[in-house]
Amino acid sequence: MSVAEARRTDLSAFLRTRRERITPEMVDLAPGPRRRTPGLRREEVAQLAGVGVTWYTWLEQGRPINASSQVLDAIARTLRLDTAERHHLYRLAGQAEEPIPVDSGQVTPEMQEILDRLGDLPACVTNSRCDVLASNDSYAALFPELVAAPEGERNSLWQTCLNPSPMTVLLDRDHELARAVAVFRGAYTRHADDPCWQDFVRRLSSESAEFARLWARQDVAEPGPRVKGYKHRELGMLRFSTTSLMAVPELRLIVYSPMDDDTRSAMSRIREAAR
Repeated sequence: MSVAEARRTDLSAFLRTRRERITPEMVDLAPGPRRRTPGLRREEVAQLAGVGVTWYTWLEQGRPINASSQVLDAIARTLRLDTAERHHLYRLAGQAEEPIPVDSGQVTPEMQEILDRLGDLPACVTNSRCDVLASNDSYAALFPELVAAPEGERNSLWQTCLNPSPMTVLLDRDHELARAVAVFRGAYTRHADDPCWQDFVRRLSSESAEFARLWARQDVAEPGPRVKGYKHRELGMLRFSTTSLMAVPELRLIVYSPMDDDTRSAMSRIREAAR
């Protein structure tokens, strides 16, 4: 399958899942009898968006047709797409709104120095594929299995899906993992022609039924600050707010800031013990 064909297949699945979550009542349509699928029918989406039924059907079937930005905007409004989903739709339809940055994957000495100077604040540099490329001692003490993993598995998404008993357990894991997969899908669209990304998705889908199920949902989200709770095997409950800063195109500096005195004290102790 070519890259263009793969994008059309993803576009088809994405439009279908977004259509199925919009009920007729949400757009002031009568429910009607004998609906074979959840959500709106294709002809209803076409009518609400002001496009031809045949044209929209072909678009959702993944046929090689062109869609203007005006038409995509109308479909996005009809399907009530948020900002991340709208950008995703544009990329899948070949109407990217901004240049696709190149993932350099290079951590400079200056980046490592910033990580090291953060002291008790766990921090790492990660690429958009969730590979952890560099970290400081506090991060390594908090997530030792991730940092020590072989290169192909030194990935936060991989470890969350496949590490059954980590030193530091993520609370509210189901919700946080679903969001992480949605953020990853948004990045994947920019790299769908990269064999490394394709191989990563194939391997993780094969190893983790949970990831495969979430991947099939076609959800997409933008990265952003989070509040996360963890249970450490020795230190107990820890709470952090995470801040994600763009270092260079496609590389992010992620900093974990303790949200209470207990977490702050625990990070000081764990960092001293790891020295």
